[in-house]
Amino acid sequence: MNERAQHWDRIYATKGENEVSWFEENPELSLALIRSAGVDTSKSVIDIGGGASRLVDALEKAGQSRIAVLDLSEIALQRSRERVASGNIEWIVADVTTWAPARHYDVWHDRAAFHFLIEAEQQQAYVAALRAAVPVGGVAIIGTFAPNGPEKCSGLPVARYSAERLKSVLGDDFALMGQLLHEHRTPWGAVQHFQFSTFRRSA
Repeated sequence: MNERAQHWDRIYATKGENEVSWFEENPELSLALIRSAGVDTSKSVIDIGGGASRLVDALEKAGQSRIAVLDLSEIALQRSRERVASGNIEWIVADVTTWAPARHYDVWHDRAAFHFLIEAEQQQAYVAALRAAVPVGGVAIIGTFAPNGPEKCSGLPVARYSAERLKSVLGDDFALMGQLLHEHRTPWGAVQHFQFSTFRRSA
């Protein structure tokens, strides 16, 4: 287990669901972005860094036929497994920067995982996994801290992005379809500034 996995296992082992800043009772924005990209329930969706997120619950309830959740933390994924009883969900304990996808996914969703990769080598490894997982025509929805967002989260430094900066990291094979700024309110009432960008793989 690498140091990053150990860090997140410690977080999930010591904090309750509503004791972490990223908790959302209802992942309405992520669902709206997935649907606005023209993704229906027959498509496959992978949630990168999904951990104990409630998005998998919402997708399963909506009838999404093929769902996968990837996270560094086995403890986080176990929480979701205990909450969502469906046997149709693919649970993947892996570091996205070293993960080799076994198949394609129509939608790559990432809310607040990519911005923890602050080194160029890590970012390019992430992009390599994205390219391996999402075929031409597929969609990538990536949420990061905005340029005016926090500089750290859970004790770790983060990279902050505009849509244009994120596009430059992903490269010319991903066309920017849409972007929006979002104010996320933590369980204790603080506001964190995010930006969400939607891309379609064009080549």
